[in-house]
Amino acid sequence: MDKKITVAILGCGNRGVAYAKLLVKKSSFEIVALCDRAEKQMVRLSEVCDLKNVLTFTNADSFLERKYADFLIIASDDRAHVPQCVKALELGYDVLLEKPISDNREEVKTLLETQERTGRKVIVCHVLRYGSGFRVCGDLLKKGAIGTLYAIDATERVVYWHWAQAYVRGIGASLKEGHPAILAKCCHDLDLIQSYAGSECETVSSIGSLRFFKIENAPEGASEKCVNCQYMDTCVYSAKRVYVDRWKDRNRPEYAWPFSKVTTQNPLTEEALWEGIKNGVYGQCVFHCKVDKVDHQLVQMKFRNGVCASLTMAYAAEPGRRIVFYGTNGELTLDERTEKIELLVYGEEKQVFSIADTLNGAVAHGGGDEGLINELCDILTGKVPCTTTLKESLESHLMGIAAEESRLNGGKLVQVH
Repeated sequence: MDKKITVAILGCGNRGVAYAKLLVKKSSFEIVALCDRAEKQMVRLSEVCDLKNVLTFTNADSFLERKYADFLIIASDDRAHVPQCVKALELGYDVLLEKPISDNREEVKTLLETQERTGRKVIVCHVLRYGSGFRVCGDLLKKGAIGTLYAIDATERVVYWHWAQAYVRGIGASLKEGHPAILAKCCHDLDLIQSYAGSECETVSSIGSLRFFKIENAPEGASEKCVNCQYMDTCVYSAKRVYVDRWKDRNRPEYAWPFSKVTTQNPLTEEALWEGIKNGVYGQCVFHCKVDKVDHQLVQMKFRNGVCASLTMAYAAEPGRRIVFYGTNGELTLDERTEKIELLVYGEEKQVFSIADTLNGAVAHGGGDEGLINELCDILTGKVPCTTTLKESLESHLMGIAAEESRLNGGKLVQVH
C-alpha cells in the first residue's frame, strides 16, 4: 500500500492509548492528530507511542470543525460518542467507535441514519468478535458441530477490584457520566450472544440491583479515603493494595493498565501512584462512593428463531467469561478462566481446545484488540467485510436498553423492537 491511512484520535485515555500502540506497529497507518480535554493524556499517549509532530487539540467541538485525517478513533466519554460521531461522519471521516454507543433508542437510530446517509464506515469496538477463541466457537456453531443451537448460558465474571475501579469509583459509577452497567460492561457479551444466536432478539427480561457498594456496608470506622483508613492494608478494595502493591507485584511496569488509570505520569512511579490515590477518585472508599449503577444483573433473552439465552453479570474472585452453548446434538463451552473450549457431541469423546494456542501472543480482550487492528486496513479498503458495523451493533444495544427498562420495571418482559 503506497499511501498511508492517516488517523486522528479523539479521547486519549487508556482505550485511545491501546489502539494507538497497536496502530503504530502497522506501516499502513500514521497518527497525525490527537484531541483530549486533558493535555497530559495527549502527552502520555505521544510518549508511549513515540509520536512526533502530531496536531493536538483540547476542545472537541473545535477539533470537529474540520477534517484532519482519513480515519477517526472516538474513545471519549460514553455520552459524547453519538454527537461526536455524527459530526465526524458529516465531515467525511470513517470512524472506529468505542462502545457503548448510547442507552437511548432514538439516539442510536439517528446515528445509523446519519451513517447510511453519508455512506461512511462506522466500525464499533466489539473487539471480542475479533478474539480467536470466540471465533473458534462461532465457526464450530456455523459448521453444526452441536447440531441446531437452542440455548446460550453466558456469565461475565468481572474481577472484584476491576468492578470497583470501573463502576464504583470515578465517573463510571454515575449514570450522568456513563451508561447503565449492562451496556457499559456487557454490550460485548450482548453482542456476542446476538451474533451466536444469529437472529433478532424478540423479548428481554432482567433483574438486578446495587446491593453491596453502599455506606451501610462499610467496615466500622472506615474513612472516605483509603490513605487515611485503618483498613488500608487489609481491605481487598484498598487503593494501596489494588494499585501500589499490585504494581510492585508486576515488577513495576513503565506503563500498564490498571495503574495508568490512577495517574498520567509516564513512566509510572510509586510516588505518582500515591499522588493519584491521595488526590484522585481512585483512592475513594468504595463504600463511600455515590454509586447509582447496579453491582449485579441477570438478563433473559428470546430470539425470533427460537434461541433462548441468559446472561449473568457479576463481580467475582477471578475474571473470565464463560459461555455454554446447547445444541440438539451436543454442548460447547468456552471458559476464559480455564483457557479452554470444550466440545461434547452426544455419544462421542470430549474434544478440548486450548484458547492460549489460538492467541499467537495477543492478550487484550482475548486477542480481540489486536484482531480488530490487524483487520482494520482491509476493512477500510473494502478487502474484507466488517463484522461489527453500526447496523450490526444496533441490535445488541437495543437488547441492553430493553434489559435496563425491564430491570427498572421489576423484571417486566420488554419487546426489543
